[in-house]
Amino acid sequence: MTASPAATPPGGSTPSSPTKPPFWRNVRTLRIIAQVLTLGIVVGLIYVLQNNLLNNLNRLGISTDFDFLSSEAKFTVRDSGFTADQSVLRMILIGVQNTAAAAFVGIAVALVLGTLIGIGRLSSNWVLRKLATLYVETFRNIPPLVIIIFVGVALFTAGPLPLFTPTNPPGELQIPGTDSNFLIYSNTRLGFPSLMNDDNAGTFWIVMLIALVIAAIVWRWRTKVNELTGADHHRVLYSLGTLLGIGLIAYIALGGPVDFSFPAVSESGRKIDGGLATNDGYVALTLALALYTASHIAEIVRGSILAVAKGQNEAANALALSGFQRYRFVVLPQAARIALPSIINQFLNLTKNTSLATVVAYPEITSLTQSLIGNDQPAPQMILILMLLYLSFSLTISFILNIVNRRFQLEGRT
Repeated sequence: MTASPAATPPGGSTPSSPTKPPFWRNVRTLRIIAQVLTLGIVVGLIYVLQNNLLNNLNRLGISTDFDFLSSEAKFTVRDSGFTADQSVLRMILIGVQNTAAAAFVGIAVALVLGTLIGIGRLSSNWVLRKLATLYVETFRNIPPLVIIIFVGVALFTAGPLPLFTPTNPPGELQIPGTDSNFLIYSNTRLGFPSLMNDDNAGTFWIVMLIALVIAAIVWRWRTKVNELTGADHHRVLYSLGTLLGIGLIAYIALGGPVDFSFPAVSESGRKIDGGLATNDGYVALTLALALYTASHIAEIVRGSILAVAKGQNEAANALALSGFQRYRFVVLPQAARIALPSIINQFLNLTKNTSLATVVAYPEITSLTQSLIGNDQPAPQMILILMLLYLSFSLTISFILNIVNRRFQLEGRT
């Protein structure tokens, strides 16, 4: 058998191989050129702005170094023990500490409150559902600055709490049967019990950190047992028992390295000694931001629950699970995968909104930066430090929660 000649197209000509277009018509080449030009324009603009800034600072005789961080701050910080002769760097660290205290507590309160209100919006109880809706529509539509001012005025400035002066002592709630205070409250300060470190406290907390890691390993072990055998995991019981057991042994072996410290009014009648003392600015800021952010988280949680397949709820009802069990084991774990990315954004917003604390005289990093600039510290360097600190807060929160988010995601099957 002989091979037949290849068929030729009509007209008798063979197709030619496609030719490459010239570079000025090549889409890929044009895209690369456009990106390089854009990058060059951005770099050039930054260079021009930097030169302009440096020239203006030199003309005005303003230093561009960071030696001022070791100079005296020249003023005190409220309720911190910071004195005017301490360094600017030390004051910035106090501002970071205060910002973190407001942000992390606010995040915890907003998450719990927002989740409960989001579930409440889907309740079959008409009163609960309408109250949750009223909360969301009220706080979500009011600027956070207004809420902070309202909480500060309504709860403290013009609120029912007593004064804190030598002639007008604050309110005190004592532990029954003792002389120790469980709470000291006034319109400027609050005091709570706290832990106080004694000898060997450092060793004790290192042991507790190791115990926490061991408890996490026990948690994973009990999870694996449940997945492989179907037996009850009892993760909370085993992990908490491990943590408390190791902690108790370490506490006894180290001779009681920590103890409770209870708040008490000082002899001068002007401050709180012992315990954990805070001020009205911190409470007003943290509470207001938590209330505001919870209204947004509630809507995220509600939408995420509605996004869970209807069959999941029907299957839970078919298994005769209670309402709590249905949410705990079926609905919320699936809704969390949907809600977490949006909730991360709300956490970042809450952290950045702590910069509004100036209106309630809470010394977080932005208000301290403004005060330092007002006391002749160089504004460009201070603003740059402030921007980098907020960037660090945001990147840290995003990094940690993105790890959690990846753990929540379902693994694809090959």
